Amino acid sequence: MTSAKKAAVVCVGIGVLAVGGELAYLHYERNKPMKAAKVEERGPTNPDYLVFLKQKRPSTPADVRQLTGDTLWVSAGGQMDYYPSNGRHADYGKPAGTLLGAEPIVVKGVFEQKAPKEATFRIPAGDGQELLAFTKPKSDDPNKEYAVPVGYREGKDYTFKMDEIFFYDDPHQLYKHWGPAIWKAIDSHQVILGMSESQVQLALGQVSKSVSEETGNRMVVFSNLGHPMAVTFVQNKVTAFRPDQGY
Repeated sequence: MTSAKKAAVVCVGIGVLAVGGELAYLHYERNKPMKAAKVEERGPTNPDYLVFLKQKRPSTPADVRQLTGDTLWVSAGGQMDYYPSNGRHADYGKPAGTLLGAEPIVVKGVFEQKAPKEATFRIPAGDGQELLAFTKPKSDDPNKEYAVPVGYREGKDYTFKMDEIFFYDDPHQLYKHWGPAIWKAIDSHQVILGMSESQVQLALGQVSKSVSEETGNRMVVFSNLGHPMAVTFVQNKVTAFRPDQGY
């Protein structure tokens, strides 16, 4: 065999070995055990975040009227004054009280009325206020009717705040994981150690003030319908509370 042929054979052999090596490497890469992806460790999810809150988004009085006969529960506790009513007219001059958190009401209808300035703190007067007529099933007189502003009309356009004011499902069931002790405090509108900010809001009302925006780690003074309560939260748990006269 000439030296030229020998060189050619050697080159072919080297090429075969190179291709074989590459194929072997690819086979190894494709079949080697996969490394488990590193799992990021996270704390437990707050079950409150998993609660689904219905939104009705009413845009006309007819939409609200469809709720007649339904039970709603107050979410905007301590904010909405309500008035004696006959289902067609509200006596703005004689406030009957303020709706409290988690309080149930039964819808009787909706009507429009001109509102005095003192009744427009939460809901604007517009060209006419839209009032929800209701009864209070847990009151001493469950058949007595009241009305609360829930929206207003400007020309032919309506704006309703129903979704911000009410739960459409019983919060006692939505937040059943809060447990009986917390719900007993909320329903009696009291604060106890261990409650979260959202639980205290439902118990004492949403009207409050604080010098910090760090929810869950701050002191909040709740208006509590004229009986201010200073509540301290650490890691979103009540650690101390006391009456506060400086609100």
